[in-house]
Amino acid sequence: MKIAKLAFASTLLAASAAVLAADENGGKNPPDRAPSLMTNAEIRAYNDGLDSGHPYFIRCKRDPVIGSLARKLRVCRTNEDWKKFAAQGGDNGREVLDEMSHAPINQGAPDACAMHRC
Repeated sequence: MKIAKLAFASTLLAASAAVLAADENGGKNPPDRAPSLMTNAEIRAYNDGLDSGHPYFIRCKRDPVIGSLARKLRVCRTNEDWKKFAAQGGDNGREVLDEMSHAPINQGAPDACAMHRC
């Protein structure tokens, strides 16, 4: 009996959290599966009524496949996910630049005098 009450309470709590999240985001919850796995018709239906600047609005783009002249890969993400993706890419770039700027210069390069027998 206690387990049933706990299960009911947790279900009720999860449902109310979903309603609160939907209210905060203009009545829309995030997609229930990865946007890249959705068909174009599903994406159009999901985006119907959403402003293009909404965090959950789904945008798709086509990225070229390396090694192919014609093949392109469709990548779909929400605006929120595209923003996170861009920020992560910028962070990775800064990390690489910082590591390269602090690396020892000419590490392992032969000594100039040794090559010319100074």
